[in-house]
Amino acid sequence: MKEKLNGFSLEGAWQDLVGDELQKPYMVELEEFLAAQRKAGKNVYPSKTNIFNAFATTPFNEVKVCIVGQDPYHGSGQAHGYCFSVPPGIKIPPSLRNIYKEIETDIGKMSFESGCLLGWAKQGVLLLNSVLSVEEGKAGSHQGKGWEQFTNCVISLLNERHSNIVFLLWGNYAKQKGAQINRERHLVLESVHPSPLSAYNGFFGCRHFSQANSYLIDRGVKPIDWSGTN
Repeated sequence: MKEKLNGFSLEGAWQDLVGDELQKPYMVELEEFLAAQRKAGKNVYPSKTNIFNAFATTPFNEVKVCIVGQDPYHGSGQAHGYCFSVPPGIKIPPSLRNIYKEIETDIGKMSFESGCLLGWAKQGVLLLNSVLSVEEGKAGSHQGKGWEQFTNCVISLLNERHSNIVFLLWGNYAKQKGAQINRERHLVLESVHPSPLSAYNGFFGCRHFSQANSYLIDRGVKPIDWSGTN
């Protein structure tokens, strides 16, 4: 059985764990808000079929790493349900270019020809935006509509029912989002955001990718191939 939100669905363990959350009043109100936005002719990203992609690609029981973003890209064709990622063929955004630069400095020279991070998601990297939708051209436009409560629930479940997850929290927003995480149960790595406005103030040189893999290897978990982006 699937639980649906405005045409979207959750499956497997995600459905078992957060399916009831979709029926709560705040999520019903969110569904009504999204429907009204579309009825008014506003473009909402990502598309209905992509909004829960992070959960569909990375099953709950397979999460090794969780990267917490803020909200989806608000340009046409960019958002597809994974934080920091864009579909193949779409220009790589500046923050993601900086992420790639740090990976190369940290791990070694790689060839990143695409901004699609589907390969990470398939390896157990949950690419979780705090807010899962946005109006075209208006960053942050769907904040405060209910998504934050839903994704707080997701992080709480990962924190309480998993162990040895690596949480990558970049920027103050992500750090606040991850304040509840048990640092003795999980590895929490924090830095400034990889945006061009802040990357040189601590993101470059953070070495989060090698640290994440070392932590996983030490616990007998297969590390992430950070070059496998799509």
